[in-house]
Amino acid sequence: MSELLVHNPYDGTLVARLAADDAASVAARAAAARAAQPAWAARPMAERLAAIGRFRAAVVAQLEALAATLTSEVGKPIAQSRNELNGLLPRLDFFLEQGEGAVRAERVFDDGAMREEIGHVPLGVVANISAWNYPWFVGCNVLVPALLTGNAVLYKPSEHAALTGQAITRLLHEAGVPAEVLHCLVGAGAVGQALLAQPIDGLFFTGSHATGQRIAQALAGRFVKLQLELGGKDPTYVRADADPAAAAESLADGAMYNTGQSCCSVERIYVHEAVHDVFVDRFLATVAGFRAGPPTDEGTYIGAITRAPQLDVLEAQVADAVAKGATLHCGGRRGPGPGNHFPPTVLTGVDHSMELMREESFGPVIGIQKVSGDEEAVALMNDTRYGLTAGVYTRDEAAARALLARVNAGTVYWNCCDRVSPRLPWSGVGDSGVGLTLSVEGIRTFTRPKAWHLRSPR
Repeated sequence: MSELLVHNPYDGTLVARLAADDAASVAARAAAARAAQPAWAARPMAERLAAIGRFRAAVVAQLEALAATLTSEVGKPIAQSRNELNGLLPRLDFFLEQGEGAVRAERVFDDGAMREEIGHVPLGVVANISAWNYPWFVGCNVLVPALLTGNAVLYKPSEHAALTGQAITRLLHEAGVPAEVLHCLVGAGAVGQALLAQPIDGLFFTGSHATGQRIAQALAGRFVKLQLELGGKDPTYVRADADPAAAAESLADGAMYNTGQSCCSVERIYVHEAVHDVFVDRFLATVAGFRAGPPTDEGTYIGAITRAPQLDVLEAQVADAVAKGATLHCGGRRGPGPGNHFPPTVLTGVDHSMELMREESFGPVIGIQKVSGDEEAVALMNDTRYGLTAGVYTRDEAAARALLARVNAGTVYWNCCDRVSPRLPWSGVGDSGVGLTLSVEGIRTFTRPKAWHLRSPR
């Protein structure tokens, strides 16, 4: 069996050697999941809820060790790793509170002789190819509701967060989810390809648009439920009536948190010309206070770039923008090795001829463009193939609602950014993907409706 080597992206050191799956082990695991799923679905919902409750308690009890593992393999600052784990708890609470009701049978008609009901039955065996940037969030957005609704899961965490994926799986097994019902597949692209070849009933992927395209093509012609949570080029508009200093501080965090490695990080900022200069000054001052350093240090805000190839993408976007007339205020080039380092980078004088304003950066890089008013801002916000999130900063809620109603995005923000709620669906438009997670609908997405026609005997 081959190995997966886990390296620390901050300093390049070897963290772990993991036994990796291959085509044969993936097929065996898929067969085991298929055999075990009916018995898991037949268990009372109360038993499955209790298992997830024990999983939550284990996350709380082991939080410090789990955070350290996450930081070691993805380079996330330790304080932000803790934030992710603590932020997971309300999501688990939501699933525990809403899981049973979300899939309870619904009676939709009854005239005394004929009753009509809608049931919600599990898909069966679902595959989850997950992401590395928020592995607890995006993994549990799928694993927990899938298991609660009676599915078996073949879970392939990103090869860049395999230790965390194994930890999630271990805690769920210890909480009472049978090993045959939840399988953690370790490996890179070849393991993902082997997973796609299995007779699965649903595929749930979080990651890049390019990989999402390949997955969709691999499943073409097969009647498998497919959900793709892909990237974004998330815009925000700061109106003339906004508080430019408050907006700048909020958006600097929205652009740079998790070292900019989030699908809903702010990636484009449009600022009304009346407040542009004040906004930029405060934005630069805020960014200057973001401390880069070892991710294990409590005060570190900017950690490592998890994937080394992304350094080339970021440098290329900056070089393209500067060559086309943008002004570089800070950063712009990778830091010294070993490890993957890129400092906070801010450019102004940008426009949509530049890759920086069109293609996902996924790093601590932001372009700020001056606009003349609402119409120009909305046109630029919609000038993209993506549609994940978008925001407006203004004192006028009615204006914000009117503007955001015209923006093509699955999630919109007024005076906030880079925020996810378990109570609201997480979905995208265009190349940001298909399907959804979170909310009650995100629980039901792991089921299919079953129509019941029930006539009483005469």
